[in-house]
Amino acid sequence: MTLLELSIVLLVISIAAGALGSLIGVGGGFVIVPVLTLGLHLDIRLAIGTSIVAVAATSSAGAARNVTESITNLRVATFLAVATTVGAVTGAVLAGVFSSRFLYLLFGIVLAASGIQMLRKRSAASASRQVSEADELDAVAVFAQSRRGGGLADRLSLHSAYYDQADGRDVPYLVAHTGLGLGLMYLAGTVSGLLGIGSGVLKVPAMDLAMNIPMKVSTATSNLLIGLTAAASAVVYFARGDIDPLIAGPVAIGVLLGASAGAGMLSGIRSDRLRVIFVIALAVVAAQMLWKGIS
Repeated sequence: MTLLELSIVLLVISIAAGALGSLIGVGGGFVIVPVLTLGLHLDIRLAIGTSIVAVAATSSAGAARNVTESITNLRVATFLAVATTVGAVTGAVLAGVFSSRFLYLLFGIVLAASGIQMLRKRSAASASRQVSEADELDAVAVFAQSRRGGGLADRLSLHSAYYDQADGRDVPYLVAHTGLGLGLMYLAGTVSGLLGIGSGVLKVPAMDLAMNIPMKVSTATSNLLIGLTAAASAVVYFARGDIDPLIAGPVAIGVLLGASAGAGMLSGIRSDRLRVIFVIALAVVAAQMLWKGIS
């Protein structure tokens, strides 16, 4: 296969991976790494390094849009960036220490866990409820009262509010458990640097469940943190020679184009059916990665 043919193949695959990742809500790294390793027989470290470059490109583009719409909590992102960046460098260094077999096994486990979480997310979405006006007034009262507290979130002014266009109202929220959030972000950054994935499946629950940050804000803030995490670990991979520009270039461009196209198609697709199909595909790929790690 010539260089031109390889670039075209990588571009097409990456566009599909970016679109699928955007539709499902996971990064293209979940698709890129298995395709490069299982399909094109690329060394897993080189595949992870390539995926990290793509993750940095796509998350940066999405993060810029969320910041302009005032959904991202920049103070929370700044606070958590230290932990996730240090974790990313830790993971990138460990990737050069662990064997390829271990990386295959770990990636397969993460894929399987992500599939389970996506099924749980589908079930939880069907049981969601609408917030009443009384709930909103109570939230505002609690929000105002909390500003008199003395916790770390208060001292750093992490509490905030955002305008929800779907509900047509301002949504105030309180940031809690900052220490736990830092620990979970370090773990998420380590996994991201180790496997070349965005680790949004770890960052979003950490903010949403542990730190009491609304899902929309958690998703937008996670997108910004994903870019910072990927950029930090990419430096280590590049210095170690695990990033080939001739491979990473087409992949980054393809994932970026695919993610933009996927965002545009999102409104016209039944997300619940798409999620089930993707979970099935995720299970198959996870089994293949685990088998390659065992054999």
